[in-house]
Formats: sequence, C-alpha cells, structure tokens
Amino acid sequence: MTGEGSHDFARARRIVKTDEFSSVFRLRPTQKTAHFVLYTRPNSLPHARLGVVAAKRFAPRAVTRNTIKRMTRELFRTSSLAQVDCIVRLSRPVNAKDGPATTRALKAALKVELTRLFASQRPRPAPSSSP
Repeated sequence: MTGEGSHDFARARRIVKTDEFSSVFRLRPTQKTAHFVLYTRPNSLPHARLGVVAAKRFAPRAVTRNTIKRMTRELFRTSSLAQVDCIVRLSRPVNAKDGPATTRALKAALKVELTRLFASQRPRPAPSSSP
C-alpha cells in the first residue's frame, strides 16, 4: 500500500455486519471531537475498514447525513491508516430542520474534525535506533 492511502472503497473496506459494529462499539471511544466520536479496534486484515453512523436525531435531513457519510468515506479512502476497524459516529446535532441542509462553513468544519480523527489513527513510524 502506498503512502497516500487506498483509492477505492470496496465492500472489503467497509464494516457492514451488525456484529462487527457491536464488537467495535463495545470498546471505549478512541477520540472525540465537537461532533464525532471515533471507535477503533485492531483487525487482522491487511487494510483498515470503516463504518459510519449518522443518526437522524443529530442530522434531521437526509442531505446532511449523506454529506457527512460521503465526506467521511472520502477522507478515510485517502488516508493511510493502520490495520484497524474504525467507526465514526455523529454524536451531536450539526444543524436544525429549519436551517439550510448543508453550508460551505458546515462542510469545512466537519472536514477539519474528520481529518483530525483519521490523522490520530495513522501508523507511527518505528523509532530508529542510533548508536
């Protein structure tokens, strides 16, 4: 795998089964931001996998939920992550039903948060032993 991450989001890179979601959710959150919680669990696969949970109560409009999922998948796809199962869960409301579904400012803020979450999961380079 190259340094810039994988450029596909095949089914093998997704967490789709309920028991797979449950096994990752049983662990404590790895990191939190203003709107998201990241759960991770090491896996035995040669690549990372992603699951996204965007509840209707936190993003009442489908347009907003789909935007969040699309941005999360895109950032995951272009990040080079360790061999982990990641679940990104929306944990706070991002907008109200009466306002616009998405704005440029909302997208930018969410992208910054998601980038920070995935950056925290990049594999650390091995320490070099110098004489």
